[in-house]
Amino acid sequence: MRLENKTAIITGAARGIGRACALRFAEEGADLVLLDVAADIGGVGYPMGGRDQLDHTAELCRAVGGAVLAAAVDVRDLGLVEEAVRSAVDRFHAIDVLVNNAGIAAPSGADLHEITEPDWALMLDIDLTGAWRMIRTVAPLMVARRTGSIINISSTAGLVGYRRFGAYVAAKHGLIGLTRAAALDYAPFKVRANALCPGSVRDDPLVEGRMLAEIARSLDVPAAEHERVFVRDQPMNALMEPGDVADAALWLAADGSRQVTGSVVAVDGGFSSR
Repeated sequence: MRLENKTAIITGAARGIGRACALRFAEEGADLVLLDVAADIGGVGYPMGGRDQLDHTAELCRAVGGAVLAAAVDVRDLGLVEEAVRSAVDRFHAIDVLVNNAGIAAPSGADLHEITEPDWALMLDIDLTGAWRMIRTVAPLMVARRTGSIINISSTAGLVGYRRFGAYVAAKHGLIGLTRAAALDYAPFKVRANALCPGSVRDDPLVEGRMLAEIARSLDVPAAEHERVFVRDQPMNALMEPGDVADAALWLAADGSRQVTGSVVAVDGGFSSR
């Protein structure tokens, strides 16, 4: 029970890595604040996680003993973020862990000069500035208590470049920079900030993930072949599982990593080492 008596906020919790982290944290004793936009977003060419999926994540966490507060929150809206954090503090009194997982993979599939300004702005507003809004709201609470762990879910796209994914690559590289800046700002207050960089994560039906399929669609990779195509680039000859990322997040959330801050942890089977 490595997270007993701790409260964690997880964004993008309706499905995928967010749901995997929520379940793992609940199994380890955490109280949970699960946030997700829970609605489709104009300009994103695939369905976002829905309210029913967010509620299902909450039910799964309660089934293993977690106390859960779930809310539909768009990380582009600072007012909604602040309201959700106030509700979390009212319910659980403190926030110990923040997992910034909310993100989109599209609009993508275009060369840099083909990206429209609205598409560029949308990607950065969610994948980068959304994390900043969460940190802006939660970090002062952690500073006041002189404890806390901020975990930003970046990507191997934050470590290397990818063709035709310029806005996504820029946002994920920026998230690593934000992590390092936060680590230095909050180190005097014993508040830690680290980044996780998942590689190609399998779209596990149990967590209803679909990020890899969307990346494949943006690259015109046939749906029936996309896992085989992505495995070819993996040094360990396997895709990552959502639970692999959740286990790494658990380590960064728990006290066993209390001297780890400003770190960038690749969960990519060696992909970024090539």
